[in-house]
Amino acid sequence: MRYIDVVLVVAALPLVVLADLPLLGYVVGACAWIAQRVAGVLLERAAKRTNDPRRLVGIGLAGSLGRAWLVGGAILAVGLAGEREDGLMAAVLVAVAFTVYFGTSLLIHVTGGSK
Repeated sequence: MRYIDVVLVVAALPLVVLADLPLLGYVVGACAWIAQRVAGVLLERAAKRTNDPRRLVGIGLAGSLGRAWLVGGAILAVGLAGEREDGLMAAVLVAVAFTVYFGTSLLIHVTGGSK
């Protein structure tokens, strides 16, 4: 359940192809989303290995900002390099993935779900 957002992003590919939606926007959005999720897992592991509160805050802050810039930059780049529709496709894909990620994160936190 923790990675259902990634599963949803990957599972959307056939729909994008069948509906003839902008494939470049999908690929860039999906790659950016998956890359930032991998970065999040790696940063979470690094945070668990430290006992220094300053380092913990630094990892959290730099990770959050870096992940947001990665996704935002990818959306902007594909919108400028490709067609506007590519940027829109990437933005919609990331917005849906984030909504699912945020909802499942809240659910896991509230219910005390396991890994």
